Amino acid sequence: VSGFAPSSNKEEQAKSSRICPTFNFGQVNETLKNISNIHNNIKSLADMSKNNHNYEIDYDDKREKFTPIEQLSILNKHSTLRDINHSLILEDDGTNPQSPLHSVKTFEELKLEPKLLNGIYYMGFRRPSRIQERALPQLLAYPPRNMIAQSQNGTGKTAAFSLATLSRMDPNLNHVQALILSPTFELALQIGQVIENMAKFLPNIKIAYAVRDPKISKRNEYVKGKELDVPIVIGTPGTVEDWCKKLKIIDLKKLRMFVIDEADVMISLPGFSQICIDLVKKTIGKDCQTMLFSATYSDEVMDFAKRIIENPVIFRLKREEQSLSNIRQFYIECNNDEEKYDAVKTIYSSITIGQAMIFCRFKRTAHALALRMINDKHCVELLSSELTVEQRAAIINRFRSGKFRVLVVTNVCARGIDIDDISLVLNFEFPLVYDEKKRSFSDKPDYDTYLHRIGRAGRFGRVGHTFNLITPSEKHLLKQVEDYFQKPIIEFSEKHIIDDDELYNI
Repeated sequence: VSGFAPSSNKEEQAKSSRICPTFNFGQVNETLKNISNIHNNIKSLADMSKNNHNYEIDYDDKREKFTPIEQLSILNKHSTLRDINHSLILEDDGTNPQSPLHSVKTFEELKLEPKLLNGIYYMGFRRPSRIQERALPQLLAYPPRNMIAQSQNGTGKTAAFSLATLSRMDPNLNHVQALILSPTFELALQIGQVIENMAKFLPNIKIAYAVRDPKISKRNEYVKGKELDVPIVIGTPGTVEDWCKKLKIIDLKKLRMFVIDEADVMISLPGFSQICIDLVKKTIGKDCQTMLFSATYSDEVMDFAKRIIENPVIFRLKREEQSLSNIRQFYIECNNDEEKYDAVKTIYSSITIGQAMIFCRFKRTAHALALRMINDKHCVELLSSELTVEQRAAIINRFRSGKFRVLVVTNVCARGIDIDDISLVLNFEFPLVYDEKKRSFSDKPDYDTYLHRIGRAGRFGRVGHTFNLITPSEKHLLKQVEDYFQKPIIEFSEKHIIDDDELYNI
């Protein structure tokens, strides 16, 4: 790749004693060797970025999906955890002014079934997170109340609606009682893993996955018109719609719980939006409790959510609380892609990290960056749609198990991947809003994507770092992000050099 000249001074690199040892001089990934043949004619990263037709939209249900059921990573290092002190804006529809929106400080206050409480303890939870303190009393109330809730990545929203779902299940019923929609295959499986762990001591809790992979969904085993006899179905919108309308194996009128996760994505996309409207407004019974959860909500999406969810309790974060106060945000100004690559090396020589994710806006940029780093003997891997499902699954598992430290990705990993040791996110290319009509990226920052990217670091209150590599012409984007979230993004300098051991004292 001629756009990045290979580093020639290995001695100089070796002197950077603070570079993570497994990041440097690792073995070249065999899969990336094969990918290098795809881009032999690439001239430079600047040339790649000019071609906006190489964009990647990662929220299409028909695009790449991850096959493995991922391991749960929740509160397994209590000594290094800090809860995030969110300021919640609570809204009520006014139908029950005598009912205060109270909170709980312990799970015991919720008066859960002992077997379900044991499942919570089995997962490592000891006390509710901020969103759980306020949301769970409403989710478990009788009569059930609908909810629209905003909570950031890594704060326990999945566990919150999983707990509410399990508390509503009747083991004596032989039909689907809960339906959970997810925008991606991978996230659907991750939600299922949370529920399975939480339901460890409960009888007769089975899950069916309404996803496109027949090995996971077991679609061939189902008889058209014969209702499923499992209590919980988790799936992506398109497949769920097929199961309901074509196979007719789910009777939506019998549902007790309906959950939409990552609701901002689900509702804002045209195809998914219509499916949600059909399911909620036209089919689901009035007694079904409906919940929408997400880390981000635009005002437009929130207004739309209110129109399809009747009489909800609404939990929203103050905008200044949305940028994850436990994540330190920096920027480095770079005139070109070569300077960006030098900045990557500077960052890794300045901060001792656990694991890191580097985000690119274009697939071809991600490929070129990964190949350049590999040519310089860095141990990195690339997550890309050119890889097979099996290869992508293997990469995620290796990353989770700590086999390598740095993962180069596009937006495909912005949502859903939950790995404890990610302490650094690097925006090699700043996230921009994609203009569907022009089929190109606009000059406006994508606030939701930015938030989800940086949310990969600092899970469950751990301190993390975000670095934005920007050109002089992009500085206005930083200003807009600062104004939107009301959080500073600081120019990185030597005074910010810190060690992992210092992170938890910040």
